[in-house]
Amino acid sequence: MQTEIETLPKTNFLGSERNFLSVKQQISDRFGKEVAEEYDPLVNCRTYNDWKRNNFLVNYGAKSLKSVVIVEKKDKITGKVIKKYPKTICLFFKNQVHKVE
Repeated sequence: MQTEIETLPKTNFLGSERNFLSVKQQISDRFGKEVAEEYDPLVNCRTYNDWKRNNFLVNYGAKSLKSVVIVEKKDKITGKVIKKYPKTICLFFKNQVHKVE
């Protein structure tokens, strides 16, 4: 039987192995290896706004997990990438949120 979190729309995780392992290690450090095995970046680890959009709130005092993504800035006319830069995003795992009634 699926939990309510498992029925939410998938996240926009692009499949970076480096980000996956980094976030999984942070979860393992904070919550234990058993909990880290439950980590699925497409389902149960989201940004604050993504949780909020799906009627969940981050628990008071919860510390975010950090992930770095590469942002590409494109030329408006040609569509070619003119600049790439890293951006840190803050994620929250499923046990750091609760359902809004």
